[in-house]
Amino acid sequence: MYLDLKQGYWWKGMKADVAKHVAQCDTCRRVKAEHQKPAGLLQPLPIPVWKWNEVGMDFVTGLPKTPKGNDSIWVIVDRLTKTAHFLPVQTNYNGARLAKIYIENIVKLHGIPSKIVSNRGTQFTSRFGRVCMKLWAPIWISTDGQTERVNQIMEDMLRACVLTYGKDWESSLPYAEFSYNNGRQTSLGMAPFEAQYGRKCRTPLMWSEAGEHTLLGPALIKEAEEKVAESRARLKEAQSRQKSYADNRRRELNSVYLKVSPIRGTRRFQVKGKLAPRYIGPYPIVRRVGKVAYKLQLPESMSDIHDVFHVSQLRKCLRMPEQHIAQETVELQLNLKYQEVPVKILDTVGRKTRNFTVQICKVLWSHHGEEEATWEREDALRKEYPDLFKAPPNLEDEIHSKWGL
Repeated sequence: MYLDLKQGYWWKGMKADVAKHVAQCDTCRRVKAEHQKPAGLLQPLPIPVWKWNEVGMDFVTGLPKTPKGNDSIWVIVDRLTKTAHFLPVQTNYNGARLAKIYIENIVKLHGIPSKIVSNRGTQFTSRFGRVCMKLWAPIWISTDGQTERVNQIMEDMLRACVLTYGKDWESSLPYAEFSYNNGRQTSLGMAPFEAQYGRKCRTPLMWSEAGEHTLLGPALIKEAEEKVAESRARLKEAQSRQKSYADNRRRELNSVYLKVSPIRGTRRFQVKGKLAPRYIGPYPIVRRVGKVAYKLQLPESMSDIHDVFHVSQLRKCLRMPEQHIAQETVELQLNLKYQEVPVKILDTVGRKTRNFTVQICKVLWSHHGEEEATWEREDALRKEYPDLFKAPPNLEDEIHSKWGL
């Protein structure tokens, strides 16, 4: 909009005015996608107490099919030590098949977790979650940035392997897993392998780098406990640092629009279709519930909907619809010009010169607010706009003339 207006118009602060107008547009707030920092403060997941007590999982899909028919990678990460396993799978595997793979590759090494964190959504959790609930632990649906970061590192490693050794990424997967688990993590201050087993991993480069001293009995247990305590302390420090970065300039909320998801839109909000609005409302905030949720004042037509929402489902309303300024019709001529006429005189002062005093008037013009009023000479205004100085009719004289009283 600004670039279009810039071709034919200019005023002081034009760019800021255009940005403010667009930001306060009710239609734009309803239909445009969100590109700002999320509202509310970051809520890090609690740090696990022990190794492989809590795991995060995600899938990397859309990969070329290997000779074994696999086209995806199942990434499973221990949330404490950041140790990861990369399992080749197929996108058409059901929940029971995934549970069997998990038992064969993870449970036999690390035991059963008490909590599984995943952000794969309802389709994954409904399939795999039913099996987990029967066998092990509930799934927490949450944004798992740690697993997503592992995905990025693994994909970079596989790209390098494919460039060197060919398109069969599955044969390079064990090397990528070994390289990741032996790489130093900034938040831990050590490699995931060292956090998991209490000592550095021996690599093919230097077989003796881990040392050959033997730890037995209480000494081995003590070293493992020290590594876990160190990992938890470093993770807590890293989470605190990340939270301070994420919370910086997070937006506060007053009146808000409510996000409508494609799945719930038809059933709960009577909004459907590919081009339906992304947000509905706005609705005033009643009160804050906890640190990351708000209670909204919903209309009676939505009385069957729970009125407490997470901040990720809300968009800030900069101006309520009833506060929107009514659009004024401006009559344009053929040359795209319009006539401005004075509406009223706001003030009159005398400006003294050397020989006489000049009367100047503060004039309010049509299509402008009082902040844009200008000072004009009174004699010029009287000559061009004589009707502007006509006194308003006296109410008593008008009654007498109309009713003869």
